[in-house]
Amino acid sequence: MTRASAKSLAEIAEFVQYGYTASASEHHVGPRFLRITDIVPSRIDWDSVPYCEIDEKARNKFSLATGDIVIARTGATVGYAKLIRNNPESVFASYLVRIRVDRQIADPGYVGRIVESYVYKQFVVSQVGGAAQPNANAKILSSFRLPIPDRSTQSRIVEILSAYDDLIENNRRRIQLLEQAARLLYKEWFVHLRFPGHEHTQIIDGVPEGWKKGVVSDFYDTASGGTPSRKNPEFYGGAIRWVKTQELQDGFLFATEENITEDAIKKSAAKLFPANTVLIAMYGATIGQVGVIVEPSTCNQACCAVMPKFEGTSYEHAFLFFLSNKAGLRNLGQGAAQKNISQQVIRAYEMVLPDKQVLNMFQIYAGPLLSQIRMLQAMIQQLTKARD
Repeated sequence: MTRASAKSLAEIAEFVQYGYTASASEHHVGPRFLRITDIVPSRIDWDSVPYCEIDEKARNKFSLATGDIVIARTGATVGYAKLIRNNPESVFASYLVRIRVDRQIADPGYVGRIVESYVYKQFVVSQVGGAAQPNANAKILSSFRLPIPDRSTQSRIVEILSAYDDLIENNRRRIQLLEQAARLLYKEWFVHLRFPGHEHTQIIDGVPEGWKKGVVSDFYDTASGGTPSRKNPEFYGGAIRWVKTQELQDGFLFATEENITEDAIKKSAAKLFPANTVLIAMYGATIGQVGVIVEPSTCNQACCAVMPKFEGTSYEHAFLFFLSNKAGLRNLGQGAAQKNISQQVIRAYEMVLPDKQVLNMFQIYAGPLLSQIRMLQAMIQQLTKARD
């Protein structure tokens, strides 16, 4: 086999295109409108992507096709990318750049999988430096160089990686069903108040007898994290996981993009939180996103850590509570350019805590569902690592 030549994305692209500036439509009219927040999770959930009203000329210009690659060009998500796979009719937003690979030169499936990898994101971050609000233009994004082997080798690589993708997707479908069951259980018991024994429970002041009405801080302790100084490289590359808000994807956290050292914890605002701490994103596009750490970890200051305050409260209840109230928290975001909430907003958010008997029963029912989700997400983590 001949040695693969290296080319930049610009050299193998038909063209590179900035996205469309518009507002998402509340009505199911027009194509789907892919935004920067939609490409941060491990996969694009097209059901949650809004629609966009757009004229025919612009629609043609900003349309997405299977095999296109979209890349985030600004903010904390700069360098995140997705290969478009079997998408519905869609266009892409202005903070994204679309790269359309010349199929005469390269297989989009091969190129897209490289660009989706952490290697590409590291490259982009290295180009934009340590700016508080990094931006990367199309020239930077398309200057990344990658090996281009012969077409048969590219096709073989895509074939192998597609097998991993299929296994990952099957596990994701199973997770979706389990998540739906857990959310419905929470809603049935704690929103509609149809918990076991509700027929014989008196409602007093709007809540079942024995339940407590209050705010999050009445039942859970909270704290925020911190960012060790980037000027001290010895703070990074350790064994302690350090979570950023874009890594909170409404599930369990098994690994982080960056790790820090024990010295970083001693000399910064970063704190080590215990396993099963629930983290909530407080800043920007990810407001309200939730995650559960599976082992002691730290996080940046944009995350709020939530921990049980006393016996009876649990991560299962807190996790599903914040998942169910994501929209409510987002609506409390303030700020002109970028919406944010504070730890105080989370602490003051209204919460009703069931009595211990109901909470214990809920753990018996919800615990196995979340344990299965956790197991499947661990499998996805291993499959993704093997694929990459």
